[in-house]
Amino acid sequence: MDRRHPERLTNERYLTLSSPFRMFKHEIGVPIRVHWHEFYELALVASGEGTHVLNGAPGPMRRGTMFLLSPADFHELLPGGGETLRLYNVIFTRQFLRDELYALLFHEAREYAFDFEERDMPPLVDACERLWTESREPGFGSDLLIQGALERLLIELARRARTAQGGGAVRPQPGHPSIRRAIAYIERHFRDAISLSDVSTYAGLSAGHFSECFRAQVGTTFQSFLQQQRLRFAASLLTATALPVTEICYASGFNTVSHFEKAFKSRFDASPRAFRQRRTPVNS
Repeated sequence: MDRRHPERLTNERYLTLSSPFRMFKHEIGVPIRVHWHEFYELALVASGEGTHVLNGAPGPMRRGTMFLLSPADFHELLPGGGETLRLYNVIFTRQFLRDELYALLFHEAREYAFDFEERDMPPLVDACERLWTESREPGFGSDLLIQGALERLLIELARRARTAQGGGAVRPQPGHPSIRRAIAYIERHFRDAISLSDVSTYAGLSAGHFSECFRAQVGTTFQSFLQQQRLRFAASLLTATALPVTEICYASGFNTVSHFEKAFKSRFDASPRAFRQRRTPVNS
């Protein structure tokens, strides 16, 4: 695959409406080049060593490495020479997460990755094996067991990663169900040409009432929230790929390069090109 054009893994290809969750046991002996997904992904390395390049930044990967990716993240997996990486891999949609957990995990832009020690591994592996068994041989209450096991893994990862990175106060998830519905829609479609009218209609509110409710409960305007989603996605593209700035502009949902560059510089205090240059160089 041409590394300049990262592969997009879609919900339609990997998930179904009746099954917003899937689990795999992967054995990776060759590089998995840079890609992103429409779904969320949680992975735990069971054995092997290599490099995980998350949003353009490489880091070591070994037994105990766990990471969580959102649809705004890019990554690639590079096994070490002669190594085979064995991973537990769980993919799921936004709808699979309870609102309370989603608020804890994604109220702010944050990368979730952590290297657990060997002494921490038994309960993590047990949880992954439970997920694997229940997904392959479903029985009475399997859906609840799967959700519970996944949530425990996500919370454990989030706790460790936030402590290592320096966690802050968690802002509550908006309580209005229409606003929660709107946020999920924006996160799925921010790369498209969506408007306040589109999202308010989807949420079942008038444009004026939706705008007021959104700002009161999210703490920012609809347009600002939408732009932040696009800018985060663009920043990931700049560091994880060699795509030209113009292509990144349109792939992130911006209509003009001038608007994109102005918004990007305001957010990151650097032009897109300067931002790319000060990050880890992308290998060709």
